[in-house]
Amino acid sequence: MVATDIARNWLEVRGAVPSSVEVIAVSKTKPMEAVEAAYAAGARSFGENRVQELVGKHEALTAAEGGRSGEFEGLVWHQIGTLQKNKVKYIAPFVGLIHAVDQEGLLAEVDKRAAACGRRVPVLLQVHIAQESSKFGLSEAELAALLDRLDAGAFAHVEVKGLMGMATFTSDEGQVAREFGGLRTLFDRFGPERHWDTLSMGMSGDWRIAVAEGSTMVRIGSSIFGSR
Repeated sequence: MVATDIARNWLEVRGAVPSSVEVIAVSKTKPMEAVEAAYAAGARSFGENRVQELVGKHEALTAAEGGRSGEFEGLVWHQIGTLQKNKVKYIAPFVGLIHAVDQEGLLAEVDKRAAACGRRVPVLLQVHIAQESSKFGLSEAELAALLDRLDAGAFAHVEVKGLMGMATFTSDEGQVAREFGGLRTLFDRFGPERHWDTLSMGMSGDWRIAVAEGSTMVRIGSSIFGSR
């Protein structure tokens, strides 16, 4: 897809999504030129799901040394896919937000690597809301237990910003709405006293439902960059 198409798509998406909702441009598998085109059109938050690809794009475009950081001021990288513990060390120094923290062991690794970098790394806790077993996330009980540990002072080098979830891939919009609505209920239950500000749910195919159910952040790839 050429740069003019990406720019037009970004502007259409950004115009359709309410201004109060942050749009993450999911640039996974797309070349750096696609990131450049979307950035030039106004996108600032970009999502990648493969650590190697995320690190490569960061080093080429936004790293303090070797990158073209002066050209991409304000660009923030989001790790949106399943993250293996042994890959955390590669992104901890620069990642803007890790979306899919789905187990305590991963949170502990992020905390460890963030401490080594002298950072507090922002994260979202992923909750399992879909019927599909292929999707991951914490159960409600696991979420509550993990929050108790965080409230007691554990994992001091992570900053939990809110929750993230992925709905079932289905044409049943009612089911999708119920799943997103359930996550919003958990956000409203646990979030206010912890000053959460981010509820990440919704992608290219279901973001409208997610926004109607209270999403504050949507992850949109194909509607901006074309199909993969």
